[in-house]
Amino acid sequence: MRQEIAEILKGKQVDYTITVKGWVRTFRNNQFIALNDGSTNHNLQVVVELNSQDEALLKRITTSACISATGKIVASQGKGQTVELIADTIEILGDSDAEKYPLQPKKHSLEFLREIAHLRFRTNTFGSVFRLRNALIFGIHKFFQEQNFLNIHSPIISASDAEGAGEMFKVTTLDLDKLPTSEDGTVDYKQDFFGRSANLTVSGQLEAELAAMAFSKVYTFGPTFRAENSNTTRHLAEFWMIEPEVAFNELKENADLAEAMLKYVIQYAMEKHPDDIAFLDARLADEEKQKPTNERAEFGLIEKLNFVLNNDFERITYTEAIDILLQSPAYKKKKFQYDVKWGIDMQSEHERYLVEKHFKKPVIVTDYPKDIKAFYMRQNDGCEPGRETVAAMDILAPGIGEIIGGSQREERLEKLEQRMHEMHIPTKEMFWYLDTRRFGTCKHAGFGLGFERLVQFVTGMGNIRDVIPFPRTPQNCEF
Repeated sequence: MRQEIAEILKGKQVDYTITVKGWVRTFRNNQFIALNDGSTNHNLQVVVELNSQDEALLKRITTSACISATGKIVASQGKGQTVELIADTIEILGDSDAEKYPLQPKKHSLEFLREIAHLRFRTNTFGSVFRLRNALIFGIHKFFQEQNFLNIHSPIISASDAEGAGEMFKVTTLDLDKLPTSEDGTVDYKQDFFGRSANLTVSGQLEAELAAMAFSKVYTFGPTFRAENSNTTRHLAEFWMIEPEVAFNELKENADLAEAMLKYVIQYAMEKHPDDIAFLDARLADEEKQKPTNERAEFGLIEKLNFVLNNDFERITYTEAIDILLQSPAYKKKKFQYDVKWGIDMQSEHERYLVEKHFKKPVIVTDYPKDIKAFYMRQNDGCEPGRETVAAMDILAPGIGEIIGGSQREERLEKLEQRMHEMHIPTKEMFWYLDTRRFGTCKHAGFGLGFERLVQFVTGMGNIRDVIPFPRTPQNCEF
């Protein structure tokens, strides 16, 4: 039976025989193998006693070769590890040509590792990132299941645009070289597989709302797609979204749920993988030292995560946020790159100022201008003319700005239909969505958490492409 290296290193037991299997990180002096099986960033030292193994076999123990080693676990005589394995037998499971293998035992740039994403899992950095990603996935499900939420699989192929932005990937079986056309010259989608235009989903929210109107508390956790031509460190064309939807909740309860969820999953990941968090904290500190002083992050990784856990989130309205920014020294000294005025969609620099400089805690901003938000958000009553707002909320976190966006949904049929007409969203095609307002409507609310944005936050990685195994971005669809 193979034993995982993480379990061996956790225990203090010695003088027992085991088998380990993994990939060689280094082989020093024809005697010391640093073996890693992915269960931890820490390697197990496998000691090859002199003249105990065939010379031809030793030559095959190269960086990234896959081996099996059986022997006795003993207390280590050297520094850097408490136990080591004295090998009785070593078997090569898979050879690796050291001359051709692109990951040498040295520091590689993240840009280079992105080009070999199929191999970057084998590095310490990406080992930590993807173990934490896994913990966050499980933590999210655990949080919602403990609160009796029902998990709903929303469709990946959809005929609706939940955000109304139009940045969607088309799905078709038509021959693109000779598309059938209607009399008016447009594509005749009646001849397509679904008999109508279809696309990859941009959100599972609308379908989650349908389920919430029967089960009260639901959440989706699935892939979403945006054909947004943004080549930035914050955007992906394919990413994962967590979208809870709760009947009878208003905006305050929605914010309470989002804050509780964030704290729960961050705490869970920190408790599950403290070594990986510590490794990434040290890595980030080294990275920050290379930057000019004025560009360095306000917090270290562990400090930032504890900052979220140990503070009640500040709650302010959008109007209050704009007033704070207008009165800020940063605005008066023209330090913001983007202008500040009522009605703007706040930029990351504005959001981070509120969190890191002004309140020094995470911030929930509510009641945004109607004109910059989606059609389904509940319109607030009693607004002054020209300053109409909706019951929207964004949670702003240090180092990243917006991490969660949500709203109370518009449950009043007339108001919703009016807003859809204003935004040229076809009410006839969306009859199924409007039916929830026709048959037993009630107040309800939900939010969306871009999962990769959360993983970025918890790992401290600066580029969102480094927290998903195989990033999909403009002009890039490798692997």
